[in-house]
Amino acid sequence: MTASTSGAVPTRKRRRRTNLRQNVAGWLFVGPFGIVFLALLVLPIGYALYLSLFQKTLMTGTTFAGFDNYLKAFDDPSFLKGLWFVLRFSLVLIPIQMAISLAIALILDTVTSKFARFSRLMIFLPYAIPTVIGALMWGFLYSRNFGPIADVFGAFGAAGPDFLSNNLIFYGLLNVVTWQWAGYYMIILYAALQGIDPTLYEAARIDGASGWQIITKIKIRLLTPALVLILVFALIGTLQFFNEPKILQQLAAGAIPDDFTPNMYAYQQAFTLANPNYSSTISFALGAVVFLCVYIFMFATRKRGNFLS
Repeated sequence: MTASTSGAVPTRKRRRRTNLRQNVAGWLFVGPFGIVFLALLVLPIGYALYLSLFQKTLMTGTTFAGFDNYLKAFDDPSFLKGLWFVLRFSLVLIPIQMAISLAIALILDTVTSKFARFSRLMIFLPYAIPTVIGALMWGFLYSRNFGPIADVFGAFGAAGPDFLSNNLIFYGLLNVVTWQWAGYYMIILYAALQGIDPTLYEAARIDGASGWQIITKIKIRLLTPALVLILVFALIGTLQFFNEPKILQQLAAGAIPDDFTPNMYAYQQAFTLANPNYSSTISFALGAVVFLCVYIFMFATRKRGNFLS
């Protein structure tokens, strides 16, 4: 009995030393990422949250404001106008992006040739182009002074559409963002299609299903998780709309004001008006709206199980 107990003690010690070495090795692997994560994400967010709770004026200096800045933000016409724009933009943009990327993915999944591989690369290429370069390129194409679109219409004696005007800037930006992201979403859907078991198609054909029924009843149904993922990505990205309107602002001749979107308004407050406290408040207010929209969507789809049914 004594010998058995004395043999168990070294075994427990060896097990503890092994677990300790494994834990140390794990922390050594995770540590560098953790340091970068804390330094470049957690600390800046924490500091921005701290700034959002204060306000600075010439008369009183920096004072603690609590949630007054947030109450001010949700009563600020500039912030609310920008928020309303990105919500309207999302409602139009996201269905168009999803329909285009889904249609292209289904076509490329059906066509198996070298042309399909080349087409896949060409459709994905706009995503590989930096957003700034893409926006500048579209600014050149849209220009009524030297753009090719104006030249084509001019050759027929007509005036081309001014996509940088107040009336058409919505559609001009819609085209730019769709062109930029449709290829990326197409790749996600195409990869999901490649993961579907081909025997499902064979069984459906044996049962007499047509090509259209295979697409609608099998492929699109099984793509639901990927479509949900795309919708969440698109919703988050569109509500934080910034790069394209900011780049085209100089070319749009007043069609894109500084409070065009909430992020542009936050940028103006921070770098033009030197008001980092209110800029931080706007950023967190926008983050709360994004979180709320995504949560509502995820909750609704979870309750129904499938947002296509």
